[in-house]
Amino acid sequence: MKIFSDKQIYEGDKLTAKKQNITSTELMERAGIQIFNWLHLRMQGAQVPIHVFCGIGNNGGNGLVVARHLINHGYHVNTYVVNFSDKRTRDFLCNYDLIKQTTKKWPTLIGPDDDFPEIGPDDIIIDAVFGIGLNRPADDWVVNLFQHFKVSKAFTLSVDIPSGMKTDAVPADDNNVVWANHTLSFQSTKLAFFLPDTAKFTEQWEVLDIGFDREYLIKTQTAVDLIGKQEVLPIYKSRDKFSHKGTFGHALIIGGSYGKIGAAILASRSALSIGAGLVTAFVPKCGYIPIQSSFPEAMIITDEQEEWISNIQFTITPTVIGLGVGMGTEKATAEALQVFLTTNKTPLVIDADGINLLSKNKDLLKLLPQNTVLTPHPKELERLIGVWKDDFDKLKKVKAFSKKYHLILVIKGAYTLTVLEDKIYINSTGNPGLATAGTGDVLTGVITGLIAQGYDSLAASVFGVYLHGKSADIAVQGLGYEAMTATHVIDTLGDAYLNLFEQPEPPKVEAEEKEGEKKEKKSKTK
Repeated sequence: MKIFSDKQIYEGDKLTAKKQNITSTELMERAGIQIFNWLHLRMQGAQVPIHVFCGIGNNGGNGLVVARHLINHGYHVNTYVVNFSDKRTRDFLCNYDLIKQTTKKWPTLIGPDDDFPEIGPDDIIIDAVFGIGLNRPADDWVVNLFQHFKVSKAFTLSVDIPSGMKTDAVPADDNNVVWANHTLSFQSTKLAFFLPDTAKFTEQWEVLDIGFDREYLIKTQTAVDLIGKQEVLPIYKSRDKFSHKGTFGHALIIGGSYGKIGAAILASRSALSIGAGLVTAFVPKCGYIPIQSSFPEAMIITDEQEEWISNIQFTITPTVIGLGVGMGTEKATAEALQVFLTTNKTPLVIDADGINLLSKNKDLLKLLPQNTVLTPHPKELERLIGVWKDDFDKLKKVKAFSKKYHLILVIKGAYTLTVLEDKIYINSTGNPGLATAGTGDVLTGVITGLIAQGYDSLAASVFGVYLHGKSADIAVQGLGYEAMTATHVIDTLGDAYLNLFEQPEPPKVEAEEKEGEKKEKKSKTK
């Protein structure tokens, strides 16, 4: 799913109206009806008090459309206009006239000197005060209204975006934003819904298709994409009947140190489980017996040192190298890494202590092959790019870092982001069960194993993050968040692959109707 910028949404709005030969008011009607349909399907006429708060711009116009259709269908509706300015948009005024023609109970104007309406905890609030075009902080009395929403504990549904929230910046004060239970976003979700600093303003969100011009949606390139099954299916490489283990590459995992050999085992196992033809682990001597005994499919090369890596030398020719898991930051290890990078030309995936060593000596970043993949957790990222002010500042710094060194960064989090220069891919799979030791090592192995099979580094990162998260989603169903471990994620990687090709089951009612039609045809034939 493409995530369109505000500017692209405005362009799509105008182009759609022009190409479909409709007015902007008609397009607004279409959007408002979609919100109404969503509510009507769930409420089925229930007489719950619904409070529709409309601004005086186009988002307010959307709210007036929703209110009008709710009134026409007999719902208990109270409509308010939040009168924060004397200016009104043309489409707002058009819908203001229409609602006055619909009901004798005209919208109530709320200004800075008016009392706020009483809202019960079992009521519903529809927030259509501000849209994506907000360009200044809300007035104090409007902020107080938002707090009135919150204190009421009523279910709050925001139209397109929670009022006061921006798509490209963190609010100066959390109180300046409506805290929504649900947001119905027009045509495209918003980047802000996936970032910790701003995602908190809506518990859930959905995208409503309001019929934008299809050609515009297909051809317009976006700076941000949301990655789901439909986006990764085209990435998948099917296997030829006559392929063999050499066809799918040789992954080398370099890592481990005394007490942290498990990291190398997890990365090696996941590289093989995701489909690499061969996997070799390069570890200090203390790792030989643990890997040999617990992971018989792996080959092993040991360093001359017992407890840590001190000299990265090998005679094999790997397709890709995953480096850094559990490796430690000993002086000898740092020196070995520097020597290795001066001659290495093999694609790299670098995690954990590999990233920490790069952070200590940033000159090494210039030695990395183009499109090397770095997979930092937040603290490791901070060591790489420095402290950030907020999530949008972090993304700005990440993109600049990626451009400067020609690297791919996989920013781990609730929504893991893959960043290559100005392009961001947001992953849609995964769950809180991944917040456990070793899952980052598994991700390193997954991406490394995909590159071994011939996926380019960007595709391997996007696909690998998706499969890693989907595996966790499958594993957690029988375990719960707390009991899931990194090993469980490896064990369900195969299920994640199979899930790519599963078709959703038809609704039971539909299936029964089709079966009834078949029986009817048979009886007529007889």
